[in-house]
Amino acid sequence: MKTALRHHPAALALTALLAFAAPAAAGLPAVTVYKTPTCGCCTAWADHLSANGFEVNTIDLPDLGRVKAVAGIDAELASCHTAMVDGYVIEGHVPAGDIERLLADRPPVRGLTVPGMPLGSPGMEGPRTEPYQVLTIDADGGTSVFAAH
Repeated sequence: MKTALRHHPAALALTALLAFAAPAAAGLPAVTVYKTPTCGCCTAWADHLSANGFEVNTIDLPDLGRVKAVAGIDAELASCHTAMVDGYVIEGHVPAGDIERLLADRPPVRGLTVPGMPLGSPGMEGPRTEPYQVLTIDADGGTSVFAAH
């Protein structure tokens, strides 16, 4: 199975996932976003990051199961897209400001997640909003509240 994966079209994407995103030339680091080709809210979230100064590279895959498995994202923490930035995993509709705070503070966590797709989060804007939390993901998969919106 390992040999087959090395020749699979997604192998380059998984290699990038494992290596994480390369730093941008100046300012904020680049973010690599793994999403499905038809997900509009994933594209809107990537646009939100771009508008907030991040260089965004998107990789469209038909199935994100392997990406989430490699990143250690369990079903309870999952959303529609997974991103990598400067050694951290970012799952779901995390606001750019929270990612900036993560990168500035450098806490010893694997990353951040907004489980599900809460209305009003970046990429999920519309006439209705709901409160949501951004959670840290620690090495053992445990979570704690990083921010509340």
